Parts: sequence; structure tokens; C-alpha cells
Amino acid sequence: MYSKNKIIFFVIILNNVFVSLLDATTIKGIVKNKEGVIVSGAMVSVSTQNMQTTVYSGSNGEFNLNFQYPGQLKLRVRSQFYNDYTLELGNLEKSKTIQKNIKLENLKSPRESSDSLTASAHSSQLEFSSADVKASFISQCNYCHQIGNALTRRPRPKLEWESTIDRMIGYMALLNDREKKEVANTFEKGFKGEIVKNIQSYEYNDSFAYTKIEEWFFGDGVSFPHDAEIGSDGMFYAADEGHDVIWEISPQTGMVNKYPLPDVDGLPIGGNFSALQLPIGVYNGKHGPHSLAEDKFGNYWITNALSGYLSSFNIHSKEHKLFKVPGDALYPHTIRIDQKGIIWFTQAISNSVVRFDPQNQSFTVINLPKNGFIRWLMESTIPFAMKFFASWPGKNLPIVISPHRWASHGKDVMNLPYGIDVHPIDGSIWYAKLLANKIGRIDPMTLQIKEIDVPLSGPRRPRFDARGILWIPAFDHGAVMKFNTETEKFDIYKMPTLAPGEWEAPYALNVHPKTGEVWITSNTSDRLFRFNPQTEKFLAYPLPTRVTWMRDIAFTEEGKICNSSSNLPSYAIEGGRPSIICISFSNQK
Repeated sequence: MYSKNKIIFFVIILNNVFVSLLDATTIKGIVKNKEGVIVSGAMVSVSTQNMQTTVYSGSNGEFNLNFQYPGQLKLRVRSQFYNDYTLELGNLEKSKTIQKNIKLENLKSPRESSDSLTASAHSSQLEFSSADVKASFISQCNYCHQIGNALTRRPRPKLEWESTIDRMIGYMALLNDREKKEVANTFEKGFKGEIVKNIQSYEYNDSFAYTKIEEWFFGDGVSFPHDAEIGSDGMFYAADEGHDVIWEISPQTGMVNKYPLPDVDGLPIGGNFSALQLPIGVYNGKHGPHSLAEDKFGNYWITNALSGYLSSFNIHSKEHKLFKVPGDALYPHTIRIDQKGIIWFTQAISNSVVRFDPQNQSFTVINLPKNGFIRWLMESTIPFAMKFFASWPGKNLPIVISPHRWASHGKDVMNLPYGIDVHPIDGSIWYAKLLANKIGRIDPMTLQIKEIDVPLSGPRRPRFDARGILWIPAFDHGAVMKFNTETEKFDIYKMPTLAPGEWEAPYALNVHPKTGEVWITSNTSDRLFRFNPQTEKFLAYPLPTRVTWMRDIAFTEEGKICNSSSNLPSYAIEGGRPSIICISFSNQK
């Protein structure tokens, strides 16, 4: 039997398909260069203020772009080694087909070529004093925005770089004083505005010919929508961690609604983290909604990282409810719902996993192993420091006394439980400790814990496939780890880069429920990765919007692969706004 929500969803889909057949506009043509040579894999985009659709030119240079947008339209064609081709289309009639052949002009200068390269090329020019400093940089300086985009690579003197890094440390980047100085020195020497000569290689694949990328832009330059999901009603929902807002975006019309979380008397701006210098202009809320998951009743359950509350948002009534998590509840993070409807989420700073039963509204806080004295000391002192120094908001005083500074331990002072998922067969709960480089299993009945070391550092947001294999992104190494929960053996797959010396930063992944393929975000090269477990091959899809920074991956009922793009700050993204991005295929092969 289909649930009411699924019936509504399929009615919406069928209606949209019918309307699309009546009203779709088509632009088709061939992409060549000025010499008449076919250009394959060029990204052909048509956009309005709030929506953009992109297709790739095929092996013969042909493209066929169908869309259904009202308003002023713009065409853009983008490809490696070439200047963007742009054309204002104005208002087009519905049900119209336009033939438009494109001729691309080569980039005219080394400066233009350098500026067109992704952040991965520019950051690869940094020459670090040691391997451990580079490892700390990749781990701690890449996790919320691209390093090497035009905004971040502006030439600056060392003292200004140190000031910038101090601000990042206030956002919980765990660098000690030595690392701060060495990274600042590296930035001063590496980001001088000089021309980068990386020859990036984008491999064309036949699947490009039937691939479509859709984007829905919303919010503004200081919006910070962390995770996004597709609801059972067919709408997108995104949690804006900076503004205490749940965004609702219609995939059909691009219409946007926002639903603010309720206030809590006595809770300051920044919530439990008011003592820290949170990102200026971006964090102006108290709750910090972060991760979300929908139950069968149409309730989104949301972790609120700053306030330590769990909340629910009903997609039908649009009502919020708040539930205070017991204890210190520092930075509730990733959330999942198990087969019985029980809610589980990590608490990154508190080093715990929380179980919540919606039936009786009861919490169980599961404290995780401390893994050493220095981590125990850090996790014991942080709650006191956050409360005591809240009287001096925004001064970063908890950072001043933190062991990661005075004991020179850097990122090794914390466990940071991060991603979490539910085993599809036995219902066990698995989590990843980002900084302790471990994964752990919680028995859902006894709550017994077992932790396992991972072979590569930086495990972020793991996911299970249908067979119970756990796939883990290794953020620090640009790789994916495959873990067999029965044999407890790992396999490692290194992600391909665009040029030698570059690296990828896989933040999250998810396993497609229909194909079994693993989809991986990578936040340095404006690409989305597809990994086939059968062939053990990666395929990368270039994305049309520069400075794309992706979070959790979700799948729609019809199989689209979707996520939010939320570089911090969003005004660094091309166009200056965050978005929802979906990729789909007209012919699965």
C-alpha cells in the first residue's frame, strides 16, 4: 500500500510531466571552436534569476536543452580552454524550438587561463614547510569553503593572513600557534597573484550526452543552508545554519518560502557558542539548524548545532517544535532515522551519540570513548569554558585556553563524532570520528560500543549500501574507503584529480538506491563524483557554477542525485547565492 504522502508525490510528478510536455522550450545546436573543431563536454546552461538548467554537448558537439522557465532568460556555454559564450535570450515563447550553433573563442592570455582554473589548481601551488602542516591545512582549512577561489586567494601580507586564520580558529579550526604561523607564511608566499599553469584534464564520458544538471538559487550572499533534503511532498527543504530558517523550494517553479525557528528566551545569538567569533554576517541566529531527516509522518527532525535543541518541522502544517537535548549538547550534527522510527544523531563537540524516541519524547545520551587523556581533558573543559566566557561574547576566550593551542596538539585534541548511518540489515548504528580517525558501532538494544581505526584520516559522513557495506569519505586523503562490517576489512579507492599535485576533499557520499553506485561530493574542483563498485571506476561530472561546495547527498523518488551548495560565505559562489543542485539522466546505461 502506498502512503498518502507517496500518492501525493506521484500525482505531482505526473502533473509536472504533463505540463512539461505542453510548455517546454528547446534549444538545440552544435558547439564548435572558431576553427570549426567539435567541442565535446561543453556545459550549455539556460538560466533565470532563480533557476538554471545545464546539459553537456555530446561527442559530436550536439546539445539538446529542454526547459520550462518564465522570465528573462540567459544562455551560457562554458568549456575548458575557452571563454564563456553568453547570450541574452529575453522572454521565449512556450513550446518553441530554437536552433543555436555555438562557436567558442580560445582564452586569449595566460592570465585568463589561470583565472579559469578551479580552486584545486590554485591551492596546489602552496608549498608547505612539512607534510604534517599540509595535512593540518587540508583537514582544518578546507571544511567549510574552497581555498583558492578568487575571494580567498587575494594576495595579503603575513600578518593579515594570521588575522584571517585567527578568525577561522574562532570558527573551530583546530590549528596550534606553530601551524597558524606556518600556514600564514605559506599563504603569503603562495597566493601572490601569479599565473598558475596547471593543465587540467577533464575526461569526456558518453553519459554526458544524456545528463542534465538543475540548480535552484535561493537566499542571499550570507545565507548558509547546510544540509538539504527532498520531501515526500516533492519540495526541497534546506536548513540554514546561520539564520535559523528552514527554506522550502519548489523544483517546478523555483518559488521559495522560509520558516524561521521559534525563539528561546534567554538564549543568546550563537547559542551555546556565543563566546566565539562566529562568521560575521552569516551566523545571526541562536539555533543553527544543521542536518535534517524526514519521518513517515512528514516531520523533518533537525539537529540545531548552536542551541543544543532537537527540533521538528512538519511539512504540512509548517509548524516547528523544540526539544531540549539533555546535558551539555554541544554541536548536534548529523541525523538519521532507523527502521523503527527512532532518531539518532551525533554531537560533535560533546563526543556523544543521542537516541531519541518520538513516541515518548525520551532522550538517551550515549557517551563515546574518550581515546586518550588530552581528548578527555578537552571535552571536559569545553562546556565550562563556553558557559563561563559567554559573558564576553565573540571574544574567542575559550580558544585562548584550549589545549589545542597551549599544548600544541592542534586537531588531535578532539574526537569529533561526525557522520552517522543505520545498518540496513541488523539496524546497528555506525558513526565516524573525524579527528580520532575511527568508526564505531552501537548496538541499538544494549547500546554497547565498538570502535575501529580507519586506514586513512578524515572520515566524515559515511553511508551504507543495501548489502551492509559501509562507504566512508576520507576527507584528508581525497579517497573513499569501503568497509565490510562482517570481515572488518577495508578497501581504498583514490579519487582522480584534474592535474598532478591537486587534491580532492570528499565531504559526504551516498549510495544510489536503484543503481548501487556511490555518489561523492568533492569541494575543491567543482565536480561531483560517481563511483561504480562493480568496475571500481570513478566518473566525474563538471558542475556549471564555480565555487560549488556540496554537503549531504539525497535522492529523489525518480532517481535524481541532489545536494545543497553552500560555500561559507555564499557570496563567494559564482552568482553570490547558495543553491540546490540535482543531476539526472534521460537514459540510464
